[in-house]
Amino acid sequence: MPTYGGMECGGTKFVCATGDDRGELLSRTEFPTTTPSETMQRAIAFFQAQPGTLAGIGIGSFGPVDLNPASPKFGFITSTPKDGWRDTDVAGAVRRATGLPVAFDTDVNAAALGEARWGAAQGLDTFLYLTVGTGFGGGGMANGQLLHGLVHPEMGHIRVPRDPRADPFVGSCPYHGGCLEGLVSGPAIEARWGQRGETLPPGHPAWELEAHYIALGLVNWICTLSPQRIILGGGVMRQADLFRRIRGEVTALLNGYIQAPEILERIDAYIVPPALGANAGVLGAMALAGAGCGRMES
Repeated sequence: MPTYGGMECGGTKFVCATGDDRGELLSRTEFPTTTPSETMQRAIAFFQAQPGTLAGIGIGSFGPVDLNPASPKFGFITSTPKDGWRDTDVAGAVRRATGLPVAFDTDVNAAALGEARWGAAQGLDTFLYLTVGTGFGGGGMANGQLLHGLVHPEMGHIRVPRDPRADPFVGSCPYHGGCLEGLVSGPAIEARWGQRGETLPPGHPAWELEAHYIALGLVNWICTLSPQRIILGGGVMRQADLFRRIRGEVTALLNGYIQAPEILERIDAYIVPPALGANAGVLGAMALAGAGCGRMES
């Protein structure tokens, strides 16, 4: 059985692993995202040290990224707000160092593919995978195909209503201020409340505000994309009561308009965490390489 490498490039940490077509991990490591040079060297060293032969490596990266195979910057992280990472060649660096074919997509599309193959989206052809952490990323599938287009989805940068009297915080996004990412990401929580989200108790008003803003985004996508399920991952979503709050807000905002039993009767199974947990991204990256679903460099 062929084995593949997977590389999840996150704004906070990188996860690298090897595994097979069954989604079984054979080796795995993770380390903080520091400078491009240091972080990429650690990732490449991991794959170079693996015994046996890998058939290819899949990469799911934070973005924005260039997914156009005809572009001279294919495989690059482009206009990211992540300090030092703008115009970083990720896919090319891995390919040149290992000599292996490299599949490349967004981190959220990779995680979506992993969940479709082995996790919470099995049997579905149209769904969303969203991650709320260092940023807010969105990807998924429509009619069985990963979402691409002009570039790729940037769901974290939609605009949602903000009442400045209830929430005077103007947002943390360096490009758009109070876009969804600028209102609900981990850095936004810290900037608004003066402490990291994991230190805030369950009853803190931060979580009511988080649930409201996230639900506004979900309702927009439910009405426009009609996903069969929404998967919410990322560090912020580990807050124990956040799923309950978001489901309640979505139900209230839709107000019975979408007449689907999945929402009206089974919303606990409609808005769900990743079944693959913290490995959704890296398993999906391996699936990119194995299934050839990602944009590929040979």
